[in-house]
Amino acid sequence: MTDGRNFLDWLEQAQPPRPGFRRTRRPSQIPNVLSIGALRVVYQPIVDLRRSRIYAYEALVRSDSPHFQGPPALFNEAIRSQVCGALGRVVRELATSSCPDYPLFLNVHPNEFDEGWLVQPDDPIFSHDHPVYLEITESVPLSHFALCHSVLREIRSKGVSLAVDDLGAGYSNLKYIVDLQPEVVKLDRGLVAQAHLDERMQVLLRHIVRLCEELGARVVAEGIETREELEVVRAAGVHYGQGYFLARPTFPPPGISA
Repeated sequence: MTDGRNFLDWLEQAQPPRPGFRRTRRPSQIPNVLSIGALRVVYQPIVDLRRSRIYAYEALVRSDSPHFQGPPALFNEAIRSQVCGALGRVVRELATSSCPDYPLFLNVHPNEFDEGWLVQPDDPIFSHDHPVYLEITESVPLSHFALCHSVLREIRSKGVSLAVDDLGAGYSNLKYIVDLQPEVVKLDRGLVAQAHLDERMQVLLRHIVRLCEELGARVVAEGIETREELEVVRAAGVHYGQGYFLARPTFPPPGISA
C-alpha cells in the first residue's frame, strides 16, 4: 500500500463503526473529489536527543489529488462528508503497514472521536509490534474533552499511548495536560524558534520540561530547524527532537540528516 489507495474502494470494504457512534455516510454521498483522492503517508523521525538515534516516526498523510493543498483541506472535506473517522482509519492502516519496525506517532483529528472507528478491535494500532502514540492537538477546545477522554480510556487500556501536540501554540491549557495524563507532550515550534537568542525562553523551556517530567510525560521539541535550536532544546533537558534540521518528512522512513 505504499503507492496509496483509493479511499472509496477502501471504505466499501471496511468494517462499519459499532452501534452507539455516529454512522459514516454511504459512499454514494461522498463528494467525487474525496472519492478519487489517492492517499499515502510520509514519515519524519523523532530523535532521542540523549542517545542521538531515532526513537520513533511521526506518520503524516498526503494526497496526490490536486483538489487538496494539504492535510487540513483533506480532513475538512472528510468532515463535510462525515467520513473523518473512516479517513483516519485508512491513514492508520497505511502508516502501520509501511513502517513496522519502529514506534509510531499518529495524528487523530478531534472529529474522529464522534465516530467508532478508533475503538474497533481490528484497528491497526492494536496490532503494531511497537509502541503507538495517538497525537491530539493541545489547541483543540475542551468541548470534545468528555467524549475524547472516554474513547482514550478504552484505547489506552489496550496499550496505546497518548501524545498531546502543540503545547504553547496559543490555546495553552495546562489543566488539559493534567487531566489527560499523556505519556508525551510535544512543544510547538513557537517555543523552539530562535530560543538560543532568548535567555528567558530558555528558562521557560527548562521549566516546561521539568513540569512535564513531574507529571509523568516526556517532551518532544518540534520544528527544530537549526543546529543552535537543537543544542538549546537539548540543554533544556528535552527528551526528543523533531524538525527539518534532523530530517524532512519523506517515504520511505528517512534516517537522521543532521
